[in-house]
Amino acid sequence: MPISRLNEEQFKAATAPFGYNLVIASAGTGKTSTIVGRIGYLLDKNILPENILLLTFTNKAAAEMIGRVAKFFGNEKAKKIESGTFHAVCYRWLKNIDENIVLKQPKELKTLFRSIYEKRNFINFEEKPYKSSYLYDLYSLYQNSVSSLSFGEWIAKKNELHISFIDIYNDIVDEFEVTKEKYGFVSFNDLLIFAKKRANKIKEFDEILIDEYQDTNNLQSSLIDSLKSKSLFCVGDYDQSIYAFNGANINIIANFKKRYKDARVFNLSKNYRSTKYILNLANKVILNNERIYPKKLEVVRKDEYEKPKLLIYDELMEQYKDIAKRIKNSTTKYEEIAVIFRNNSSADGIEASLREFGINCKRRGSISFFDAKEIKIVFEMISLLINPKDVMSFIHIFEYAKGVGPSIAKEIYDGLEKLGERDPIKGLLDPIEIKNPFERKIKNHQLGLFDDFLLLGSKSRFKDLNFEENFYKSSILTHPKLSVDGAKFLYDLYKLYKDLKKFKQPLSIVSKIVDSDLYIEIRDVIAKKRATLKDGTIDKNLYDEQINKIFRKTLLLKELAKPYKDIERFYNAMILGSNEISEGVGVNLLTVHASKGLEFDDVYIVDLADGRFPNRKLISKTGSLEEERRLFYVAATRAKNRLFLSYAKYDRVKKMEFKPSPFLFEAGLI
Repeated sequence: MPISRLNEEQFKAATAPFGYNLVIASAGTGKTSTIVGRIGYLLDKNILPENILLLTFTNKAAAEMIGRVAKFFGNEKAKKIESGTFHAVCYRWLKNIDENIVLKQPKELKTLFRSIYEKRNFINFEEKPYKSSYLYDLYSLYQNSVSSLSFGEWIAKKNELHISFIDIYNDIVDEFEVTKEKYGFVSFNDLLIFAKKRANKIKEFDEILIDEYQDTNNLQSSLIDSLKSKSLFCVGDYDQSIYAFNGANINIIANFKKRYKDARVFNLSKNYRSTKYILNLANKVILNNERIYPKKLEVVRKDEYEKPKLLIYDELMEQYKDIAKRIKNSTTKYEEIAVIFRNNSSADGIEASLREFGINCKRRGSISFFDAKEIKIVFEMISLLINPKDVMSFIHIFEYAKGVGPSIAKEIYDGLEKLGERDPIKGLLDPIEIKNPFERKIKNHQLGLFDDFLLLGSKSRFKDLNFEENFYKSSILTHPKLSVDGAKFLYDLYKLYKDLKKFKQPLSIVSKIVDSDLYIEIRDVIAKKRATLKDGTIDKNLYDEQINKIFRKTLLLKELAKPYKDIERFYNAMILGSNEISEGVGVNLLTVHASKGLEFDDVYIVDLADGRFPNRKLISKTGSLEEERRLFYVAATRAKNRLFLSYAKYDRVKKMEFKPSPFLFEAGLI
């Protein structure tokens, strides 16, 4: 049984009475075993598995825990446990309640948000408004904060200089929400917001277990409370709370006993992961943060390894090259080595140096396979096929058309929707006759709206482009701002969807898309942009290399499509699971955030210079030195056997001098 394998502290926590239980599980103290033990205890107490809810921050963590439960209780019982990330679980609930929702990625929704933002006129204001992308990020943070203020008021409270924009900001998000509702779009935040609103339609669970509790934000916490379970089992470590930038609120774990009557707090103190030297160093640093709950870690391991080493270099690239050389000469397997960095710029130097030695590596915390533009655009095209009302995918596709911005793309989409009698794909392939499918914008100076629509254009400007008659007769070509290049792009879209209507299998659809004129044009735009040098010329060899890389990625995408028979199932599986799929083998190059929950024999923490780690720029904006210290603690406790800390005194490219990180002083290394 899983519970019989626990130590005394873990056993005491796992067998706690029903109610509100918090387990402080420091790095390497066996929190996963404790959660699995708790589930085993519940099942032994005849709690039905379907009445247990397990919430995690990665689907991988949920799968690992459920897999362990299955070993003892069988697959049939284990798979009945409701488990997954907050978003994955809420998505399943909402799909059962409302089949019409369409989950969209943040980058996609930013495009829709920008198309609405660009209709506003900020000319008559002294202060500059926030840019569209940053305003969207603030809106996401606002939703996670669960504030009683309006969005505009919330921003003005943070920055008084933006008081004059309150009405415009509120109107932008209001139109954004109305537009999303019209097309059935939901964001990741919406999944939780909607689930919270419909909590009365969700079954009541006998117990809710929550992993990485220190990373919960106000929205997640309020969702948990709305489910009204009488028993919570929350596991976390306040010293590993590193997602404040994403709305995580450390006060949620800090105030657990205040929020829940008769709450119990347990402490896991035995560390099974790291050597005593590594743990002592990490503890020296983290003890400079305020202690929320008292704890003292004990080292279980008795084997001896060398003490953590500080590596000091005169120059930045010298640091990267020497670390690569050390890795090359190490007897540790590459897969058991991690280089952890605070800033993405650090990874480029390390990656280049490793490649010089012929050492394979993989980056996590950077752009994933599914975030690559050449892959995302395929899923935009699939999304539009599944749901023709996906205005945002349409706009995103048209970002690759010359002379067509988000605002014009939205107007073309609206026109196609009219021509197709509310079905824009029908409007593209078989339009009805309407002389003017475009609406005039309405002026409203108070909300920053303006009127810029002119007379309809003539289709005759496209007469020499050899369009099919059915396409050429469409009044969509009368849009006054549609260029020749834009019309050609729209025609390629027409040809693609005319062909796609003939196919059902995901593999056939993916193949048709990546072989289409439209995709080839988009592929060339992406490759040329990546191959453009600083002087504006295109490097032919680099261009060919990029084309080859894109081709290899499309081959992988076809492989992923092969097992599926239904295009919607394929799309949903790829979109929901994309954040946890990574490519490559070899040395692990990780941001601190991406390293969370992982462990390696050897860990190198690089660029420990004041300003880089801690990142002073982020501290001045939304962070804190305490959060940076927690990031250092997380990075250091990924190491099992050997820990290397490094910094360089000078950056030759930027001509900057650096002082050592304060964490190196706190660790007693300087």
